[in-house]
Amino acid sequence: MVCSLFYPAKVYIFTELPRKFFIIFAVAQKGRNHGRMDIVVSEVTKSYGSQKALNGLSFTARAGEVLGFLGPNGAGKTTTMKSIACYITPDSGTIKVGRYSVKDHPREVRAHIGYLPERNPLYEDMFVSDYLRYMALLQGVSRKNAPSRIREMIRICGLEPECHKQIGALSKGYRQRVGLAQAIIHDPAVLILDEPVSGLDPNQIVEIRELIRSLGASRTVLLSSHILPEAELTCDRMVIITHGRVVAEGTPENLRSQFGAGERLRLRIEDVSAELVREALLSLNSVTAAQRMEDGSFEVICTSGSASRKALFALCVDKQWNLTEMVPCTVSLESVFRELTK
Repeated sequence: MVCSLFYPAKVYIFTELPRKFFIIFAVAQKGRNHGRMDIVVSEVTKSYGSQKALNGLSFTARAGEVLGFLGPNGAGKTTTMKSIACYITPDSGTIKVGRYSVKDHPREVRAHIGYLPERNPLYEDMFVSDYLRYMALLQGVSRKNAPSRIREMIRICGLEPECHKQIGALSKGYRQRVGLAQAIIHDPAVLILDEPVSGLDPNQIVEIRELIRSLGASRTVLLSSHILPEAELTCDRMVIITHGRVVAEGTPENLRSQFGAGERLRLRIEDVSAELVREALLSLNSVTAAQRMEDGSFEVICTSGSASRKALFALCVDKQWNLTEMVPCTVSLESVFRELTK
């Protein structure tokens, strides 16, 4: 059986031989020079039967940044990533990677993208180095350059201790590293990473985070993650989607200031019943919410400004309560995410 795969850099022809081996013939074509490439998604829709996965989705991922792509399960993150990577075709709207349209130039788009899907595309019976060699040739890396690229991927992805093993014998964390290595082995201008730190231990997460940030300095990186604190540490900017639409975008600091309604203060009042304190706090015009925390303190949301703090202090003086703590609270990205996607 003979089949062929066509890429802008090379054409590969696979001929099946006895014993199920394959010989790969490479026909050199003009080399690749991708430069810096933005991802521009504009008014994209996609439906699966009666379910609308993407509903007029629009955003831009710029070259030289790591863009966090956040949303609850079913928000449309994976559908978006598959659309950008030309795995599925949107119903309407446009997606451009650099100057190439996903609809009109899918082959060119694929050549400039490195994609790590949520489910790793690994052949478990292959050895790590053999698998990376196979992926390098498929992605158009020349036979001359493939060995050095494989060594570099093994080094920067921390695969040295396990590179002699079959993929099926690796832990989940090391399999994730192999998946990341195959995504960047051809030095793409654009990286699409769907849950790249899934299954990694804390030390590995830090290493992969540093690798992604270093890659993002010269590439466009679109990163999906359910680990919000990790996304905040890794990403320069974030897009939050729900029901197939963008509900917020910006830096983590901008999102907290824009959607963290009002000022948040933590109060600790001693020797007074929690229900009495809560009722008194909510009676103030400047207080919009008051929640008792597990440690006995109260988190209060009030209108911004010193007047709210003065009103809270005056309340405690008037009630002769012992106010032992009143400090500002940092709005967490997780609370912003919950508010926007509930």
